[in-house]
Amino acid sequence: MRITQGTFSYLPDLTDEEIRAQIAYIIRNGWAVSIEYTDDPSPYNVYWNMWGLPMFDLEDPAAAMYEFQKCREAFPNHYIKVNGYDPSPMWQAQRVSFIAHRPKNEPGFRLHRQLYSDGRRLKYTLEPYVTMRPAGERYKDE
Repeated sequence: MRITQGTFSYLPDLTDEEIRAQIAYIIRNGWAVSIEYTDDPSPYNVYWNMWGLPMFDLEDPAAAMYEFQKCREAFPNHYIKVNGYDPSPMWQAQRVSFIAHRPKNEPGFRLHRQLYSDGRRLKYTLEPYVTMRPAGERYKDE
């Protein structure tokens, strides 16, 4: 199962040149670049770990690409995304976010169904299969 979160999630994985082009686009717009990673890509998990601090006032994508590559080396079996944050007064929000690296094996999610005691209401929740393993061991090659 392929996780589809972010701007380019339905496209094939981006190459390093394409990632560099997207970072250049973020910089041209005057946005800050940040890199985040996680081993729990649940749609409800909006708090990914940050790799370093957001990079404001970049003029060249090389610095952001360097940090992305270091994050990929440190966490080869995690999801890594690149974000573009617009600090302008009218926005102050994330303008672009895309998954730039993903583990080789994406096990997917299971659907939990709960029936409430009144017998009339159902609640559905998603749980990633990887959360059955402890953090740090979730995407080891099998």
